[in-house]
Amino acid sequence: MKIIQTLVLTLEDKYALLKLWNAEYPERIGYKNVFELENYLNELSDVKHFLLINDLNQISGWAFAFVREDEDWFGIIIDLKMQGKRFGTLLLDELKKNYSVLNGWATDHQNDVKRNKEPYLSPLGFYIKCGFVVNQNIRMENDKISAVKIRWERR
Repeated sequence: MKIIQTLVLTLEDKYALLKLWNAEYPERIGYKNVFELENYLNELSDVKHFLLINDLNQISGWAFAFVREDEDWFGIIIDLKMQGKRFGTLLLDELKKNYSVLNGWATDHQNDVKRNKEPYLSPLGFYIKCGFVVNQNIRMENDKISAVKIRWERR
């Protein structure tokens, strides 16, 4: 496994990331096609991508950091086959090398399902284990997502 940092994604990367996003995130925040994913990414500022590349030169994980309202934010997705093998921690550690503060959203419930109809398990415990603090007072609630704000700061 290796991590590649890039500011620009190829079209092939975008298709692989769309597949990963739709397989691992809750179904209701999925994208119909690569153009919808591109529109989402194009709305973000100062995006940096961290691609986890397996031995077959395929994307097995993706972290991305961006600026929103003068704060650094991130998202991360790991292929189910790679979860529980420390690759999520590896990607987070790479983000932590590049940023002194990271903000994100994490579901804190088990009410969502993935596209394959399996439950989407909250990653909150993982983030807490990785040093993130949960701010229960700041939530995102809409028809697509119910999540709590998490934050990590270098000490």
